[in-house]
Amino acid sequence: MIRFLLNVLWLIFGSGILLAIGYGIAALICFALIVTIPFGVASLRLAVYSLWPFGRTIVPKPNAGVASGLANVLWVIVAGWWLALAHISAGIAQCVTIIGIPFGIANFKLVPAAFWPLGQEIVDRP
Repeated sequence: MIRFLLNVLWLIFGSGILLAIGYGIAALICFALIVTIPFGVASLRLAVYSLWPFGRTIVPKPNAGVASGLANVLWVIVAGWWLALAHISAGIAQCVTIIGIPFGIANFKLVPAAFWPLGQEIVDRP
């Protein structure tokens, strides 16, 4: 019940909808460029995760290969470090208030996904 309440508050006040829209637009651009479709899939994964982050976590895919590692290096250079920096700064800003601490922690949870998204999957926590 607490996770549900935190997710609803995250959608409204914690910028969950804005993050999902931003990642969704990035995914559409990646899909339009054809060559960057794997990055579009990663952006959609980030959009879904940013909508409902509480009660979920990121784990490495067991069958991720060298290609996803090389694509992640390209992702980090182009977009990953910017996204991670944005999540870190938003998380710090949200942790300034006591009410914003859970939302800041949710932003910190999004940092590894934004920095290194390929070869990862989002799973529900027990």
